[in-house]
Amino acid sequence: MSLQVEKLEKNMAKLTIEVSAQEFETAVRKAYNHNKGRFNIPGFRRGKAPQMMIEKMYGAGIFYEEAANDLIDESYPKALDECGEVVVSSPDITVTQVEKGKPFIYEARVAVKPEVALGEYKGIEVAKAEAVVTDEDVEKELEADREKNGRLVSVEDRPVEDGDQTVIDFKGFIDGKAFEGGEGEDYELTIGSHSFIDTFEEQLIGKKIGEACEVLVTFPEEYHAPDLAGKPARFEVTVKEIRVKELPELNDEFASEVSDFETLAAYKDDIRAKLQERKERQAAAENENNVIEKVVENAQMELPQPMIDTQARGMVEDYARNLRRQGLNFNDYMKYTGMTVEKIMEQMAPQAEKRIRTRLVLEKVAEVENIQISDDAVDQEIEKMAASYKMDPARMKENMGEREREQLKEDLMVQEAVDFLVSEAKLV
Repeated sequence: MSLQVEKLEKNMAKLTIEVSAQEFETAVRKAYNHNKGRFNIPGFRRGKAPQMMIEKMYGAGIFYEEAANDLIDESYPKALDECGEVVVSSPDITVTQVEKGKPFIYEARVAVKPEVALGEYKGIEVAKAEAVVTDEDVEKELEADREKNGRLVSVEDRPVEDGDQTVIDFKGFIDGKAFEGGEGEDYELTIGSHSFIDTFEEQLIGKKIGEACEVLVTFPEEYHAPDLAGKPARFEVTVKEIRVKELPELNDEFASEVSDFETLAAYKDDIRAKLQERKERQAAAENENNVIEKVVENAQMELPQPMIDTQARGMVEDYARNLRRQGLNFNDYMKYTGMTVEKIMEQMAPQAEKRIRTRLVLEKVAEVENIQISDDAVDQEIEKMAASYKMDPARMKENMGEREREQLKEDLMVQEAVDFLVSEAKLV
């Protein structure tokens, strides 16, 4: 294999990769052996026809595509190792020569890691985020605890009010015909939750237990079921039960039931301490983000579009994996939302660009400040990871490849750069 590298504008490069005619012929022969059983040539048993007979009947290039793909898969990683550039995108490949008896030649256009020109990065001045816990914050936490520990009580002496949890039967009709998915029995619906479309819930206010009523609504134009989108519907609804949440009193007894403290005062002190700890973490994260954003804003670089596209595509793949973990199918999600991979990538592009710029700037800071991560530091981080996953550290180290270990070292280096910038910053 031979390689030529041509630097292009806007941090792009063209790799011209040439594979010898002999290697190309070997790849074609391999493709023939892999596929010969698919061809039925008169005068030969299936799978026994010579290569030249198949090529004569179906064309000389019948096996070229598979051969080319195999050669690219084999040679491109080697070209990346030899090219001397840090490639940061998937290749855009064009085959320029594929012919019997000649070398196989293709071009790969790629984005390369851009140079970063740091602006001011030491002593950055940003507004300091404060960690202040107010009495109102403590009361909100207490109210949330009351809500969690409330109990539902049935009421029968009044009609439905906003905020009630109701139990209803309902059946929906469009153009006088019941539609699929529009019927339910003993359905629990909280009035004001807006879990039903349009003004469905509001129209139940004032209805009494056992009272049958008619609810008129219109499905949203963007509704996930196309056959219902934008259509008016009529629902026959019967209120079967009305429930209200009864909240416990805030006293020492409540505190002893929901916490390890015997008095409400002690419980409040504990809530305040935990809120203070949480707000201090949030303030530290906000200060860190503000410093980094300012340093990134001061830096200059030219990002190649394929680099942004590659990052955005990776973010879409992460999003799809998260949906699968929640039991949702990514293709179904796109179908119901009317989205496409391209649209999602377009939405994620600004965030993808921000991530790239931030990472490149932090890597540059680490380089300029000569931040080094020792092998011992990497080992310690692996031990922390193993403890969090309840795994044997030795086993985790053994299973971690050289590339994964190097990536971990780079991540630790970037975090050191973050800590350095924050320590040098002026929080005012």
